[in-house]
Amino acid sequence: MTTATPLEALPDRRALGSRTLKVVRLHLMNTQSLVWVPLMILAIAAIISALIFAMIPGDGVKVAGAGNAPMWYFLALGIQAMTLSFPFSQAMSITRREFFLGTMIVGAIGAAMMATIFLLLAGVEVLTNGYGVNGRVAYLEWIFEPGWVSAWLSYFTATIFLFVVGFWAAVIYRRFGWFAVTAVFALLGLALIIGLFVITRTESWPAVMTWFADVGAFVITLIGLAVAAVTATGAYATLRRTTV
Repeated sequence: MTTATPLEALPDRRALGSRTLKVVRLHLMNTQSLVWVPLMILAIAAIISALIFAMIPGDGVKVAGAGNAPMWYFLALGIQAMTLSFPFSQAMSITRREFFLGTMIVGAIGAAMMATIFLLLAGVEVLTNGYGVNGRVAYLEWIFEPGWVSAWLSYFTATIFLFVVGFWAAVIYRRFGWFAVTAVFALLGLALIIGLFVITRTESWPAVMTWFADVGAFVITLIGLAVAAVTATGAYATLRRTTV
C-alpha cells in the first residue's frame, strides 16, 4: 500500500527554473566575453585569411582553418564559466545541478550564436565567390554537402563540445588539481598519437578517408553530439563532488 506524497515534499520546479535562470543571467553579465570577443576573433581571422587568399596565385579553391579560432575560444569560455562563476553561485545558494544546467544553457546559446554567424559568413563567401579570390573560411563544401541546416548543426556541435571540454577541465582542476588535468590531457594526447600510429603503420588512411566520405558530415555531427552529451554527463558527475 502506497501513501500519497505531501505537496511540501514535491520538488519546486518553478524555483529550480528560477535559480537556473539566475545562473544564466550571472554568466551573461559579461557579454563582452561571450559575444564580442568571439565575433572579433572571427572577423580578424576572416580578414587575414582573405588577404592571404589574395596573395596566393591560381584560381583553385583556397581554404583557411583560421575560422576555427572562435570555436577554440569557447574552450577558454568553458574554463572561465567554472572558475569565475562557480564560487559566486554557491554564495547565492545555487545548487550544483542548477549551476550546471544554467552553464550548459549559456554554452548552447553561445554555440547557436556562433553557428548562425558561421552560416552568415558562408553566405557571404558564396555570394562573393570567396571574397573574389575563391577563398573559404566558413563555407567548407564537405560540411555543407548535406545542407545548410546540417552545417549549422555541425558548427553548433563543434562549439558546444569545446565549451563542455573546457568546463570539465576546470571542474577536474577544482576537484583534483593541476596534476589530474595534466594527466587527463596527456592520456588523451597519447591515445590520439597511438591511434594515428596504428592507422599509419597499417596503411589504413585510405579506408579511414573513405569511411568519412561515405558516412558524411551529418552523421559525424550526430556522433559529435553524442560525445558532447557523454562529456557533459562526466562533467556533471565530477561537479557534484566538487567543493567551492
